[in-house]
Amino acid sequence: MIFAGYRRHFSYTPRITHTSDGHPGDPVNVAIEGSESGLLTAMKAAGWDPADPVTLQSSLRIAADFVLRRPYDDAPVSALFLDGRKQDFAFELPVGNSPRQRHHVRFWNRDRPKDGRPVWVGSAAFDERVGLSHTTGQITHHIGPDVDAERDLIMTGLKKAGWVQREFSVDGFHQNPEGRNGGGDLWRTDGRLGAIVLRPDGPELRPA
Repeated sequence: MIFAGYRRHFSYTPRITHTSDGHPGDPVNVAIEGSESGLLTAMKAAGWDPADPVTLQSSLRIAADFVLRRPYDDAPVSALFLDGRKQDFAFELPVGNSPRQRHHVRFWNRDRPKDGRPVWVGSAAFDERVGLSHTTGQITHHIGPDVDAERDLIMTGLKKAGWVQREFSVDGFHQNPEGRNGGGDLWRTDGRLGAIVLRPDGPELRPA
């Protein structure tokens, strides 16, 4: 497996994302090896929707949906940065009929092996409520503290969808068991980076 040679490369992966103005963002907690199309298809099969880009139109819509409690399954996700680069993809899994709560994950393409497939590292968290940022004073989602549950949610969903060829974890990826993001939200972790190798030929065929 290509990932076997990537354990050492994770030591160079930043542990924390950052906002555009340099504040700490959400922690990195998941990694996936697979093609771009494989990542998009597998996440969709697991029930995750690609997030809309942040535009004036999408911002106005999500504001209205917050007030009226209407569903917005592909609501925009704000930009976070890893090594100074904005996420390549963002996905979300809605909760109920309001964008006030949702599971979300951002992915960055970190490596492209010479003879292999890309490796995507992700930051998954749960938006549990909407409020003011403790650092900027702007309206933002506030994440729940259990980021490990979000990591596990993604891995379990991909397994159920039949897309996982192999999975493992990188112990001790996070040396600090907790921290706070730019919104002042506390997060906690067992320190593990969850890692998945996607099946290169598509999902596993299962008996009907």
